[in-house]
Amino acid sequence: MIAACANVQRDESAASFSFADALKSLKTENDAVRRQSSRCGLWMAVAVYVAFALPDRWLIPDVASMTIAARFVVATIALLAFEILRLANAKTVWLDITCAAALLVGYVAWLYPAIATRDVTAMSYYMVFGAIFMMGANLFFSFPFRLSVITSGLVLCAFFITIEEFFPSSQTYKLAFGLFYISCFVFTSFVNWRLNVERRNVLLNAAEARHQHWEASERGRSLLELSHTDYLTGISNRRALDRRLDECWAAWKDERRGFSVFLIDVDFFKRFNDRYGHQEGDRCLTVIANALKAIVESSDGMIGRYGGEEFIVVMPAALPKVAMALADKIRMEVESLAIAHDERPDDMSTVTVSIGVAFTREKVGEKVERIVREADLALYNAKASGRNCIRSFDPFLPRPDDHAGKLVPLLAAAIDRKLVSLVYQPIFDVTNGKARAVEALMRLRMPDGTAVSPKTFIPVAERSGAILELGRWAIETACRDILMTDRMATVSVNVSPIQLRSPGFAASVAEILDRCGVCGSRLALEVTEGLDMDMQAEVLKCIADLRALGVEIWLDDFGCGFAGLSWLRAIEFQTVKVDRTFLHDCSNPRGLTMLQDMIALIRNRGNTILVEGVETAAQFSLLKDLRIDRVQGFHMGMPVSAELLNAA
Repeated sequence: MIAACANVQRDESAASFSFADALKSLKTENDAVRRQSSRCGLWMAVAVYVAFALPDRWLIPDVASMTIAARFVVATIALLAFEILRLANAKTVWLDITCAAALLVGYVAWLYPAIATRDVTAMSYYMVFGAIFMMGANLFFSFPFRLSVITSGLVLCAFFITIEEFFPSSQTYKLAFGLFYISCFVFTSFVNWRLNVERRNVLLNAAEARHQHWEASERGRSLLELSHTDYLTGISNRRALDRRLDECWAAWKDERRGFSVFLIDVDFFKRFNDRYGHQEGDRCLTVIANALKAIVESSDGMIGRYGGEEFIVVMPAALPKVAMALADKIRMEVESLAIAHDERPDDMSTVTVSIGVAFTREKVGEKVERIVREADLALYNAKASGRNCIRSFDPFLPRPDDHAGKLVPLLAAAIDRKLVSLVYQPIFDVTNGKARAVEALMRLRMPDGTAVSPKTFIPVAERSGAILELGRWAIETACRDILMTDRMATVSVNVSPIQLRSPGFAASVAEILDRCGVCGSRLALEVTEGLDMDMQAEVLKCIADLRALGVEIWLDDFGCGFAGLSWLRAIEFQTVKVDRTFLHDCSNPRGLTMLQDMIALIRNRGNTILVEGVETAAQFSLLKDLRIDRVQGFHMGMPVSAELLNAA
């Protein structure tokens, strides 16, 4: 409200100054018009003045040479004086005075040679034209009223002095011509006064009209700016960004000028709002928006709020390398703001952002919405990668399930509502056929009891961040169900790459082991060899910390991803689990050869080999012939609850 009042005061102040500026501007423009009209008027007056040399020849021929010479001298001097002053940029008032002086001197310079004529009768009639000088002062030029009255008054005085002192005439003549001159003086002076008043009114009305036009333009500009501004943060809104996107898209289609789009999402913002309140949430968004605006606009980009806690950046003509560097700068800037966030489930304590980046590329589609959609998919993968990170669009990355959003609130409350549980599938030693370990498998059911497939809810949990809390719960539950009761020597729990990237994950595992009072060597964490397990330093450090606790690290689903060999080279896994598809493909010679080659590779590395997906006796017999260390599958044992698990 205070800011709004300050804006109103600034607007009122600007409006008052705007009227004065408008009046000043119009006066300047009017002054230029007056200068030009005075010049044209003087040249025309001089032309008429010189042209009256012909009546001099006809009416007063005996003194015509003198009056004509006077006319040319006065005309030449008047024009020279005026042009010199004009070229010297003299004030308009001096140009007016020059024109007024030219009228007065022109009248006197003609009058006094003319009254010396011997043709008194002709001269008595000829003097009527002296009123032209009086009317010229009041009507022909745009003199100020005072200068007009003075000039025409002096012409009137010169006339009376002439007929009284130098020109013999009857009293009737003096009375008639005197009244004529006085009438001309009064009439033309009145008309001049009215013209000056009208000119003043026109000037004020024009200034008011210009001021109102300026006000209307300012209101229109303000309304346009308001319609393109986010009401909360003060940066551009979605409408302005859509317009900018259309412009960049047109430039891309017509001129192949590339651009990039960032979608920026504040991590766990709903939890922030729930913890600190919506007012503090609004303040958080405003602080982030102002910080990012300075960075983006310094790089000739445009940032706006795209809805909720999501921002969008449009960077024209940005190379992918430059755009990714800017995105990382944005991420680090938000992190450096150090806005407290105690309710994060990933052990971080400050607000961060996840960023998805998309670039113009060939065959990207015919609509600009496509690149925004690609940025959104990149953002989805950034969230699925643990948040507080950047991902660029990759057409080979998995797409989100549009219906999976319904699971997000369910997963957030799954532990408290006891909708999530663990079942345990035994892992058998091939040599003696005994189960010495079990794998903990997470199960989720809807409130109505309907089961949800792990393939459905695990990706949603990773994207929403719920996997962090669910993962810790799974580790502690498995330790309590299996290790504390000595049902099995070892329990393995699947962990997401997101958990490994989460700060403090190893410390939370150490805390769980200490709280349960079990040895770390009895816990195994299975790392899935999936699509996004790149060699990040924080992941490798987390694994090293876990190994320092004695926790075994197993590689799950080996062979189904892209980075298996890289992980085998980088990390010393105790056990490598071969994906079930290789066992199921052994029905043909090529598949059998592939499995044998994979087993040989792992055996040469010295890892324990575990093959999962054993569903028939024939498959178990084959694996026994191949001297596999451990097996797991429905043929050996179904997943069951901890209470039903046979500890034998």
